Amino acid sequence: MFFCLKKYTYLFFRLKIVSLLLCLLAFTSCVDEVEHEDTPQGNFEALWQIIDEHYCFFDYKQHEYGLDWQQVYNIYKVRANDMISEQQLFEVLTDMLSELRDGHVNLFTTFDYGRYWKWHENYPTNFSDTLQRRYLGTDYRIASGMKYRILDDNIGYIYYGSFSSGIGESSLNEVIEHFLLCNGLIIDIRGNGGGDLTNAERLAARFCNEKTLVGYLQHKTGKGHNDFSEMEPQYIEPSGNLRWHKNVVVLTNREVYSAANEFVKYMKCMPQAKIVGDHTGGGAGMPFTSTLPNGWTVRFSACPMYDRHHQQTEFGIDPDYEVALTDVDFIKGKDSLIEFARKLLVE
Repeated sequence: MFFCLKKYTYLFFRLKIVSLLLCLLAFTSCVDEVEHEDTPQGNFEALWQIIDEHYCFFDYKQHEYGLDWQQVYNIYKVRANDMISEQQLFEVLTDMLSELRDGHVNLFTTFDYGRYWKWHENYPTNFSDTLQRRYLGTDYRIASGMKYRILDDNIGYIYYGSFSSGIGESSLNEVIEHFLLCNGLIIDIRGNGGGDLTNAERLAARFCNEKTLVGYLQHKTGKGHNDFSEMEPQYIEPSGNLRWHKNVVVLTNREVYSAANEFVKYMKCMPQAKIVGDHTGGGAGMPFTSTLPNGWTVRFSACPMYDRHHQQTEFGIDPDYEVALTDVDFIKGKDSLIEFARKLLVE
């Protein structure tokens, strides 16, 4: 699901300090230049301006589905008059932000938070915890946020439900050592909405044998929709600890988002890895926050990230093999994605 505060440590705090400072300087130099009144109209104007000057995907989304932020202003300004209530204002502002179609865009208040979840709600989950329990059994191992066991065909299976759950190097050593004699490995991240990017990088480094270019990052440098820095490369360095050299399959669905989406991006660059399942949910912007005159907080994507081919992953990443959970397999007590991965690993 989409970046709730509890589940995520905000995708990209791990990225280089200079990246955060550049975004911060660009942000703080602009945000409070205009004083807006604490009225429905004033809060509307403040929110629209913050997004207009600092959101990072305007051109991409204009190209993808025709987003016109000025037209959005014209439409919602009529609704944000000073006669509406606090709850009505919240609805207007949330509806306006939903025009961005971005799971990283939230409006936080004391009584609710605005959210856009259609990036996964409009699609099948392709995951069943009932089926998963058949594979994990009751005697599976737990290391940090990972549940794992060896399946009966000597394939290792790891379920990692949230990158908010920290994983230490010693835990990863134990897990990989447990699977050393296995024929292959499945990493199931279905339903993983993200978390701490450090954990995604640390796990990906266990499948990396040389310094690997995995993508690029830009910083917002001004108020204009196209004001960005040059692309800065992102690399994964090989772990100095125990690494996995055999084949590995990563299972995905639409709820794979943010740091989990980044993990899929990393694994796409590892030659022994294959991605199986559904198109991921996306979420490729580094989030930032600002405050409205009434104290409400808005979070939004401020710095875009790309794959190694300079392509956007904001709307997700295609799997190498598109596989859906079928009703026939469900009735049989089988997970279609896990079964496909097992066959792929023994070919």
